[in-house]
Amino acid sequence: MKVKKRMAKKLVTTRRDATVADAINLMKKHSIRHLPVVEDGELLGWVTERDIREAYIASLIEQVSIGDIMIKDPITISSDANLEEAAELLYRHGIGGLPVVDKGKLVGVITVADIMAAFIEVMGILQESSRIDVILGGRLHAFETVTKIIRDHGSEIISVGMSAHQDRTRRIYYLRLTKCDVHALAKEIEQAGYKVVSMTE
Repeated sequence: MKVKKRMAKKLVTTRRDATVADAINLMKKHSIRHLPVVEDGELLGWVTERDIREAYIASLIEQVSIGDIMIKDPITISSDANLEEAAELLYRHGIGGLPVVDKGKLVGVITVADIMAAFIEVMGILQESSRIDVILGGRLHAFETVTKIIRDHGSEIISVGMSAHQDRTRRIYYLRLTKCDVHALAKEIEQAGYKVVSMTE
């Protein structure tokens, strides 16, 4: 999935000559934790809630502008990048959001919350579903066989996870399915020679 499918496009931005108080008010009003600093559509910097918090006391004593505290060369990502790349950048740098920039212009913002929402949707976590965990044993065409059994029971696979066991014959496949009679399904899968580890209706 591409970043452009999940990024926020209706952006709240600030200017480099804005005050810390201005930024605080914007963040409170729109319930956000990051502010791109923009001029003529071009990204000049990035300000986080943490930056604002650290600068607040100083701003009460002297004139401090957003331009003084912004990150002047923030980590960015393009709208055509994959969500996995965005997730890796956020994790590696310990940050909560990324400006999305195409050809020097700010086109969006992607946050940890956006990526988590995409993950939840792809995994079908909020969708009414069943789950069955199966060891396929590394047999040829095993996944196709189990998939056919699932379809024959009137169900479809929503998402697939897999344990990281080095021995392929002992890997567990975590199958999230559209709602079904998981007990009858498990029985037929085991009759076909595969081991059902656990199941949830």
